[in-house]
Amino acid sequence: MALSNTQYDTLIRRYEARQIENQHIAMERISSVYGRFPRLGEIDEAISSISVAHAKKLIDGDDTAFIHLKEELSLLIEEKHALLKSHGYPENYFEPPYHCPDCKDTGYIGQEKCHCFKQAAIDLIYTQSNIRQILEKENFQNFSYEYYSDSLVNPSTGLTSLATAQQAVALCMDFISTFDVEFKNLFFYGDTGIGKTYLSNCVAKELLDSGHSVIYFTASSLFHIFEKNTFGRGKEYHEDYQNIFDCNLLIIDDLGTELSNTFTTSQLFTCLNERILRRKSTIISTNLSLGQFVEIYSERTFSRISSNYTMIKLFGNDIRIQKKLGQNSRPNSIGT
Repeated sequence: MALSNTQYDTLIRRYEARQIENQHIAMERISSVYGRFPRLGEIDEAISSISVAHAKKLIDGDDTAFIHLKEELSLLIEEKHALLKSHGYPENYFEPPYHCPDCKDTGYIGQEKCHCFKQAAIDLIYTQSNIRQILEKENFQNFSYEYYSDSLVNPSTGLTSLATAQQAVALCMDFISTFDVEFKNLFFYGDTGIGKTYLSNCVAKELLDSGHSVIYFTASSLFHIFEKNTFGRGKEYHEDYQNIFDCNLLIIDDLGTELSNTFTTSQLFTCLNERILRRKSTIISTNLSLGQFVEIYSERTFSRISSNYTMIKLFGNDIRIQKKLGQNSRPNSIGT
């Protein structure tokens, strides 16, 4: 959902605190370095006095004052940078250390929300929802191979259930490690209860922890937002709709469980195609077979997925049933 007034105020206070912290750091740097190298203070005083003197000349009608001011200031600034560099400091050492140079930690560029503010809003919304609680349990540290058989073989691939799961985890790890440098998407499919949602959550946890914005939707909740944005009269869902396209990672879980129709199929294509064009990653999980997927969502949508997603078919016995029966296939945990 969109930010409430309280959530918006929370974010603004964070940005204000960050600006104060930045200024404090800059002032501490100035105090420390100027104390060691007095010439820096002398240069600043010279810049100030020269600026005032030339301003008076401009007022008195001296047309060359501005040119001379630029020349003298250039020499002083060049000396200042050279002095800093000679002592191992970068030229911009006294500038506030912005987290986001684009908006200078204000959250806005002009009248528009900065990309960092949009991501912070998404993170705040989902920090305050139950996704964080879910991810504390469903993550790679708790992921276990014990419910994947090393004897049950998938005849179409020749891989055991265990080997299939190990391959899937390796692909997820690669997806995470290259997330900022390569555009990739994941498509999990296979029978119910074999770890598709769990692996999606594992990836979400890693990316959230590394500062990326992640939005998780069940298929039905995703299409609910599309419907309200399209047919609703208010703007309540407009920001949610934009977040779907702007977030770093969109997770669509249980695709195929929604009530599908021409609207949902067209909206899915628009969503996936737009995120591909924006090079924003998406993870899809579905219990549908590929044939069923094509039948419901069309060849066009499947073509976009098959050419832009890593297809991962999980295979094995229903883990939830195994847990209820107290069974497992092999004692082996990814976290150990």
